[in-house]
Amino acid sequence: MITEPKEKVILIGVFETGDRSAGSMEDFMHSMDELAELSCACFMEPVTLMMQQLGHVNNALYVGPGKLEEIREQIELYEADLVIFNDTLSPSQLRNLQDGLGIAVMDRTSLILEIFQTRARTREAKLQVELARLKYLKPRLVGMRKALTRQGGTSGSMSSRGAGEKKLELDRRRIDDRIAELTRELKDVEKERMTQRKARQKSRLPLAALVGYTNAGKSTILNALVDRYQGQDEKRVFEADMLFATLDTTVRKIETGGNRDFLLSDTVGFIRKLPTGLVEAFKSTLEEVREADLLVHVVDYSDPHYREHMRTTIETIADLDAGHIPMLMVYNKADLCGSNDMDPEWDDPDGSNPETITAEYPKKLAQSQNGSGNICGSLAISAKEERSIDLLVECILEQVYGDYLTADFLIPYDKGNLTAYLMEHAKILEQEYLPEGTRLKASCHRADIGRLSEYIL
Repeated sequence: MITEPKEKVILIGVFETGDRSAGSMEDFMHSMDELAELSCACFMEPVTLMMQQLGHVNNALYVGPGKLEEIREQIELYEADLVIFNDTLSPSQLRNLQDGLGIAVMDRTSLILEIFQTRARTREAKLQVELARLKYLKPRLVGMRKALTRQGGTSGSMSSRGAGEKKLELDRRRIDDRIAELTRELKDVEKERMTQRKARQKSRLPLAALVGYTNAGKSTILNALVDRYQGQDEKRVFEADMLFATLDTTVRKIETGGNRDFLLSDTVGFIRKLPTGLVEAFKSTLEEVREADLLVHVVDYSDPHYREHMRTTIETIADLDAGHIPMLMVYNKADLCGSNDMDPEWDDPDGSNPETITAEYPKKLAQSQNGSGNICGSLAISAKEERSIDLLVECILEQVYGDYLTADFLIPYDKGNLTAYLMEHAKILEQEYLPEGTRLKASCHRADIGRLSEYIL
């Protein structure tokens, strides 16, 4: 099998000592490691990593002039095809860097957009990614097209513009037209999604949404539940040990029996410095998060930077106006952790305080509230093990059916449709046929108890 040679890329980052929000050097190095993983996920080959400490990034070049010369030397040494920078570059920085380095330049945002474009499968995801790419590309056309001729003349009139300048103007118009077209198409798709969502809400089935940092194991958990309760291979989703393996939001019905089924959705993973345009473009898809009855926050506990990943996820959820939804913390990949890896006394804004994991997992963990009232429980699991999946389902059911109450109903025989409704949407504990009608002792949602209150014994 013949494989295409991978592009050789050089990774560049600036640690801003004058920016308090930049975090520690350890955080910066983790960000650079992530950049390397992102480039590998885009089928590139990182050949070297270069970094510089500055008070603030250079407004013209991102790096200092001396570092630019070093980068040129590394390009020649490694015969690199591409240079990738760890932050979002301004249009002028992009233009100056391409002029100064003589090869193609990308930033972290364009790299993530490239991965999203490669992985998008559904029509909605493809539209969302294209919209984000075009909005990112429009102000950067000049910097990304070195071959175009420059503007001729000095009058500034349209007649004085060179061929390249006219082409840029034409490209901008085409991009504007395409953005308007994509926006219209996405509104139509959003209407279809709203129709599907209303149908699910009408069914009264609770919805749990898997959220978390990319590659935390969300798709693995969804597939494990599908295998456990459905056994249908066609219902599985793609999973792989890589960043952003899946982009498309998938909803599956988990049939646990006893009329205690629920819907489980798998959403796109989050990451530090996730492009704003992508968050905006994917908002209709991420509506599943806002409409959920429970957020299942999956954490890759084997990752040394899991706390930072948790913060990023919680901040993104807050940006989506979903911070009020009950959240179940799931510390996944416990099988890869040592017995003393989990810090028993760390204080984080997410409100969780996990115990030390021992060989005794899966298990529920002690919980303390540190001002975040939406954390409703936590557990340590390995998504690869059946016992862990059983415990996870037990915890989900405890939460999503927490609003369910038990009541005795006496339904007249001429109201058979109500009997059928309860049989479908409630857990029937007792059933008896009396002269006056059907007596049902059922565990059902508060809303159903209110609606059928006149039939309660």
